[in-house]
Amino acid sequence: MEYNRLSLIMLLLIMYSSRTWTSDGALVYEYYKETCPLAEDIVSHNVAVEVLRDPRLAASLLRLHFHDCFVQGCDASVLLDSVDGTVSEKQAVPNLNSLRGFEVIDKIKYLLEKECPLTVSCADILTMAARDAVQLRGGPRWEVLLGRKDSPKSSFNGANQFLPSPNSSLEVLIENFKEQGLDIEDLVALSGSHTIGRARCVSFRKRIYEPKPEYYYGYDRYKRYTTFRRVLRSICPVSGRDNKFAPLDFETPTRFDNHYYINLLQGNGLLGSDNVLLSQDLEGKIREQVWAYASNEKLFFASFIKSMIKMGNIDVLTENEGEVRRHCRFVNP
Repeated sequence: MEYNRLSLIMLLLIMYSSRTWTSDGALVYEYYKETCPLAEDIVSHNVAVEVLRDPRLAASLLRLHFHDCFVQGCDASVLLDSVDGTVSEKQAVPNLNSLRGFEVIDKIKYLLEKECPLTVSCADILTMAARDAVQLRGGPRWEVLLGRKDSPKSSFNGANQFLPSPNSSLEVLIENFKEQGLDIEDLVALSGSHTIGRARCVSFRKRIYEPKPEYYYGYDRYKRYTTFRRVLRSICPVSGRDNKFAPLDFETPTRFDNHYYINLLQGNGLLGSDNVLLSQDLEGKIREQVWAYASNEKLFFASFIKSMIKMGNIDVLTENEGEVRRHCRFVNP
């Protein structure tokens, strides 16, 4: 059964691989082959340099892509600074003091503008950088569809509305993903990105001090896994130290693997929004998917690729709807 499922996912990947959007839709493979042939090499090289210097940047670059696509689609709106009374998405609650890696994107954009001015969009840079970051930490590599244009506006309200909270219920998470055209399987696969990166104390405090236990499989995991809770409480007291960090995966915090799902099965997900995938899964379908990924890393990688490609296609802007910014922080004059 597991073999058949993996075969089906690989078939879907082939279908996605063959999908190209021409001038009216604008996403194709090797989009910059003629206009900027070194584009992907420039992105890959600079992401590698920065991630080697600071391995935590891999998770940050991946997260930038997520937070961009969930607000107005994959249009680089998350990169815009506040200007002329317009408040940046960076100032929204889910992003403030949380997103990082902007300087890496700035550097890549600067080099690309020298190589081929007004050609490579910031939205495409985010997409390529996220892919390269995953591969550099041991994850899979995939070919990305390119040709996105950059939005001339950001949406502070949209960032507050559509980005999932670390304390979201399963019902809210499902609705958040549904708003973007993503289903429950995408939710579970993309949640695997929490195999790398860190979270601030303010993001997981509720999870470790919540008075109500989390039940699944008929066991009280809240009481049984006291060692994990004790470690988290030593990092994050009841009040204060909001900006102290803990790794999303204590076992392999900088490696992109399937250990996130093993953590969930042990009751050791860091965020409340991680643990609800099992504790609030009344039908057991998500549990089956988590078990499959925990026992088969290749299956997880194949599903992750499919969902990343699907997410990267959310509401992309075409030639007539967007622009290629000279600087990712500002719209063109």
